[in-house]
Amino acid sequence: GKIGGAEVLGGNLNYIGQYSEVSEEMKRQAEHLSEQGKTPLFFSQNGTFMGIIAVADVIKEDSPRAVKELQNMGIHVVMLTGDNERTAKAIGAQAGVDEVIAGVLPEGKEQVIRKLKEKGKVAMVGDGINDAPALTRADIGIAIGAGTDIAIDAADIVLMKSQLSDVPAAVRLSRATLRNIHENLFWAFFYNIIGIPLAAGVWIPLFGWTLNPMFGAAAMSLSSFCVVTNALRLNLFQIHNAAKDKTIKNPVTLHISHDENIKEEKENKTMVKVTVNVEGMMCGHCEAHVNKAIQAAFGAEDVVSSHENGTTVFSVPEKVDEAKVEEVIKEAGYEFKGITQE
Repeated sequence: GKIGGAEVLGGNLNYIGQYSEVSEEMKRQAEHLSEQGKTPLFFSQNGTFMGIIAVADVIKEDSPRAVKELQNMGIHVVMLTGDNERTAKAIGAQAGVDEVIAGVLPEGKEQVIRKLKEKGKVAMVGDGINDAPALTRADIGIAIGAGTDIAIDAADIVLMKSQLSDVPAAVRLSRATLRNIHENLFWAFFYNIIGIPLAAGVWIPLFGWTLNPMFGAAAMSLSSFCVVTNALRLNLFQIHNAAKDKTIKNPVTLHISHDENIKEEKENKTMVKVTVNVEGMMCGHCEAHVNKAIQAAFGAEDVVSSHENGTTVFSVPEKVDEAKVEEVIKEAGYEFKGITQE
């Protein structure tokens, strides 16, 4: 664009690097921002580098739980984004996804979905114009209700409340509906298998059995009653109840970097849940900053911070030193208010 006659460009590092020189210090600053889950945007004016603006999407509070529920259903969760790899991995770690594919252009998302479909059924969740081709390519396209019209038109399912927790809820409802259909087919065939031979007189020569038309009509009505009543049970189905989700005993991931024996030993080892009370977190950026500090200090991967609850929760193989936790929180710029380990 142009501001007062001056040509102004904005974009990622690769793009701006073609038109102006970006210092190593600014590149390091951009990497630091990316590690915090922020996307650095570079700007230049008339060929002169001007600076960086960092933006970030704040993860919704229910997103990590929704991802975990999908994983418990045996679903491999992949985050597909156009953000740079550092930012994507930081956000992916907060959400707890299985795999992160970053730096993907709009047409690239459709190509990734095409490749994933070679491994099995694929569902795509998106909300933007860039997601429309991928939503169409996937076996099931799921659009966020607050998304763009083109994404909603391209999708098979629309989540009206715009909550990611409605994705596992939709899976539960679809599985319950399919199970209900199978049950209804059983009842329909059950009555017909018994009633049709009787009505046709198959058993008259052998046993002398006959079927009065009035009883036949009653049996047909009873069959319809059973099918309709069974279908109406779906009104009582609790779509957000994860208690009956099928849990996979041996989860399969696409990228395994450890020896199998070490992996089994880690899985069998009891994990300690650590809850730290933190004061001073004001937004999602603060949460990401605390998550990064805990991950670096204790190697925990499933760190979840909440500025609303004032807590940071993570799991480790053994109990952590309280003094070290306090030191990490203070170095991150926040106030330590206590810890529980169970």
